[in-house]
Amino acid sequence: MRCPHWRRLPLAPAQEARERSVSGFVDSVVQCQLSAHKDGEHYGFLDDLEYGTALWFRWGGAGVDLLVLPDCPVAGQGPDREGCCLFADHAEQHTWEDTVEEVPCTS
Repeated sequence: MRCPHWRRLPLAPAQEARERSVSGFVDSVVQCQLSAHKDGEHYGFLDDLEYGTALWFRWGGAGVDLLVLPDCPVAGQGPDREGCCLFADHAEQHTWEDTVEEVPCTS
């Protein structure tokens, strides 16, 4: 399950993020993309940058920061080898581990 914490980007980091963004579009409110946790730092995805890196907004603990982080290189074990959508060396689970398994319908 994904962390339920959301954060509005302060004006200055939001402007800087739009300037650094490849697409030029950055949401003004982001949800933490890590697995559910109560304490510590939260990380919201802002935009992909160069191949293999992304712009992230970090909040909690010592304040707020914009960070350029390398993509997590780990892929899942299934036949589709789904890649993790987080950054390298993130805490907790990979994104494919957070997905809820489908339950077949029975009549």
